[in-house]
Amino acid sequence: LDNTFTGNVDNEINGNWISAPTGSIHEARLKAKVKRRLRKNSSRDSGRGDSLSDTGDVVRSVVPPTSPKGKLLNRRSRMGKGRGLPKKGGAGGKGVWGTPGQVYDEDKVDVKDPNYDAEQENCVYETVVLPLDEETFEKTVTPIVQEYFEHGDANEVAELLAELNLGSMRGDVPMLAVSLALEAKASHRELTSCLLSELCGCVLTADDVEASFHKLLKELPDLVLDTPGAPQMLGQFIARAVADNILPKSFIDGYKGRVDCEYARAALDRAAVLLRMSRWTGLRIDSLWGSGGGQRPVNQLIKEVNLLLKEYLLSGDTVEAERCLRELEVPHFHHEFVYEAVIMVLESKGNRTLQMILQLLKSLCASTVITVDQLRRGFERVYVDMADLSIDVPCAYSLLEKFVEQSFDTGVIDKKLRDLCPCR
Repeated sequence: LDNTFTGNVDNEINGNWISAPTGSIHEARLKAKVKRRLRKNSSRDSGRGDSLSDTGDVVRSVVPPTSPKGKLLNRRSRMGKGRGLPKKGGAGGKGVWGTPGQVYDEDKVDVKDPNYDAEQENCVYETVVLPLDEETFEKTVTPIVQEYFEHGDANEVAELLAELNLGSMRGDVPMLAVSLALEAKASHRELTSCLLSELCGCVLTADDVEASFHKLLKELPDLVLDTPGAPQMLGQFIARAVADNILPKSFIDGYKGRVDCEYARAALDRAAVLLRMSRWTGLRIDSLWGSGGGQRPVNQLIKEVNLLLKEYLLSGDTVEAERCLRELEVPHFHHEFVYEAVIMVLESKGNRTLQMILQLLKSLCASTVITVDQLRRGFERVYVDMADLSIDVPCAYSLLEKFVEQSFDTGVIDKKLRDLCPCR
């Protein structure tokens, strides 16, 4: 019995029963060792189809390893169904409202909804703009008019005013515009007259314009404190408004014998005289204020510059010439004034014209009416045209050298500009 038990133990290696006739104990130990190695690496290399050959060598299959991460990236069905396409055609992902290009219809009102209210079915919602009071009106409209003086687009002003709920303050728009124009330039007053003509009919009515001029006549004593020439300018505004058919012709006649204020009487008299002159002498009231410098054609500006210089040579009044040059409102065109002045010196061939033009340029440069840049551009234009000028004026080169030298001595031009003077 003991021999039988011992023999059974000898034939068992690591839980594996072997038969003595078919294999040796050494081969059984090798196979047991390989099995232990496989069990140890099973957690690390799961899915690798390792197997043993008949000789005991490990044989690895070519099946690629699989991991949980690889399974997540695989979009194919794990159940072996489908063609691997996106779920719901790509319309079922997170944050997706449907397939690309899908248009949803408006939701129909559910009558059985507990929150359904039949009275709200036909409601129309509108944005309510409160009417402007006096303080808000002035703060809102004043920047609009001042910006209009810069760009001159009346349509933009009409659009901005149409967005406001002017209410009872609509009739004060012309009054505010004229009050601002009285303190501005002549070109701004021309723009104001054009603005009133454009606004009447779309934003303003004829009654609004008439009520504004009535208020302006009453406010003249206060306007004169800031603008002494307000009565005459208001009279021109009235005459222009009558000529543009935004004021009735009976506006002036309605004040006859009923005006106590001397300023209002002066304004109405000025308007009546201008309208009378337009009927008798053909005065064009539509060009009463003139046009701004930037809006005038170049040929007209050149004629006005020549007329200004000729009047100066006759009168010799430097202050009046400076005032007329400022009223042209063309600081970017002052190089033309310098050019024409030097040309007059070359064509006159006299010392009197040379000295008067030199005195005028010195005064204008000292008062900074003519900048250094505009002065330089005017002289450089003369230098470039000397070849053509010498054909009409044979002694032009000698006269130019004399004028340039005296201009340098009096401080009108610098040494660099003097050295650029051409010679024959």
